[in-house]
Amino acid sequence: MGEVQTFRGPVEASDLGVTLIHEHVFVGHPELDLNFPHPEWDEAAAVESAVAGLDRLFDLGVRTVVDLTVLGLGRDVARVSQVAARSRVQLVASTGYYTADVLPPYFHTHGPGLLIDRPDPLVEIFVADIEDGIAGTGVRAGMLKVVTDRAGFTPDVTRVMTAAAVAHQQTGVPITTHTHAPSQSGRDQLAFLGRHGVEPDRIIVGHCGDSEDLSYLRELADAGATLGMDRFGMEHVLDDESRVRTVLALLDLGYADRMVLSHDAAFFSRVTPPSWRAVHVPNWHMENLHRRIVPMLREGGAAEDDLHQMLVVNPARLLAPH
Repeated sequence: MGEVQTFRGPVEASDLGVTLIHEHVFVGHPELDLNFPHPEWDEAAAVESAVAGLDRLFDLGVRTVVDLTVLGLGRDVARVSQVAARSRVQLVASTGYYTADVLPPYFHTHGPGLLIDRPDPLVEIFVADIEDGIAGTGVRAGMLKVVTDRAGFTPDVTRVMTAAAVAHQQTGVPITTHTHAPSQSGRDQLAFLGRHGVEPDRIIVGHCGDSEDLSYLRELADAGATLGMDRFGMEHVLDDESRVRTVLALLDLGYADRMVLSHDAAFFSRVTPPSWRAVHVPNWHMENLHRRIVPMLREGGAAEDDLHQMLVVNPARLLAPH
């Protein structure tokens, strides 16, 4: 199938095992973290918590976690490398830029036709992360990530999407997206990326699990994309029972080969810190799938072959660069 880059080097895609394909180790904000540290953040304790959390995942059968913390979300690969070095679970790094609206000022002066007229640095960054490694760590990215949200295709969002498509064509690394399910933005993402040479079977349309609209979800899957049913536990958006019903309905319709399962959770996130999660979304953690959701899927009629397809076969197919 080909090799997938992890924090500890290349791994055969066929050896990835059970994979959580849309998660985060740590989410932060570098300027805020430097100037106004979050009162709940302690780096040493956070590293220990992440190592322990990954150990629990390993005991539940998880073998690989894709960390989709990219630029704009406080990516610190050197810090996560401390976790990866001690973890039995394989971690995959990602590249991309998380913005739902505008990029930082640097990108408004550097690029084609701008004050510093040069090729788009976004392409250079993404390709270097994939081919050379991230920030001198030697860790190479195995996934590209892009975003559209309520604001849609703003000029800067369009620029990031275009750069990701170019990087994909140069490297073969798959693309996963953040979508705004109420506006069904996955449809526009597929159309845009398709016009820029990205085949739909190399795209995971993220956060499809936030939608219960089977017509919309089937449209994406029929186009060849993979549906990211990837926010189990985010019950402030949609309860897990509804998410499970949607997966079961799609399984009944024959879409096991077009879904992946995950949480979009983090061991620490400045955006939704541990104290808030404990009160408002107690099931939003990376163990939720195996402790609660998989049993619910089995009870609803999901076959073991379906679970294997969504958790092992589909992630391996997607992560193998081609």
